[in-house]
Amino acid sequence: MRIVEGFIEVSRETLETRVRVRVRLRGTGKFEIRTTIPFLDHMLKTLALHSLMDLYIDAEGDLHHHIAEDVAITLGQAIGRALGKREGLRRFGYAKVPMDESLAEAAVDLISRPFAVVNLNLSAGSIEGFDAKLLVHFIRSFACSIPATVHVNVIYGEDDHHKAEAAFKALALALRDAWSKVNFPTTVKGVY
Repeated sequence: MRIVEGFIEVSRETLETRVRVRVRLRGTGKFEIRTTIPFLDHMLKTLALHSLMDLYIDAEGDLHHHIAEDVAITLGQAIGRALGKREGLRRFGYAKVPMDESLAEAAVDLISRPFAVVNLNLSAGSIEGFDAKLLVHFIRSFACSIPATVHVNVIYGEDDHHKAEAAFKALALALRDAWSKVNFPTTVKGVY
């Protein structure tokens, strides 16, 4: 891990992949993402934009599975390190997001316990040429690498692209909520 110009930078290199991630949690949603998998890039851009984290990812590898998994692990590790001791954070985050006919929700707890429940309710084997099961694997690997407890549920929908996008937008908003700073009032009157 390195800190470069306010970014946490984490790299991962295996026999199958080479991944470099730079992240700043309290950014403006800027991104430069290249994983060689267009649909995964789209989901990661969505995650960056709606969480307002600045995100730079450069990844390459042999198989979609290896690239998606190692990007999830590296991104999760970078976010976990950016959270530091996790003091003063709201800790919990929740969001419900529509995407046309689809509706998804996400809940996050930044407690440092790795756990994920992911129900995307996808009906097709692939979305835009990307194995749909890898989205579930991505979110699980991501959550366990932060580590955090993450629940993502697509409540309903018809189009798998819309379901996945709603899920990633909900996850982004829940993360943004969870890692925001708590502003405790100095004096509380009439509240017990």
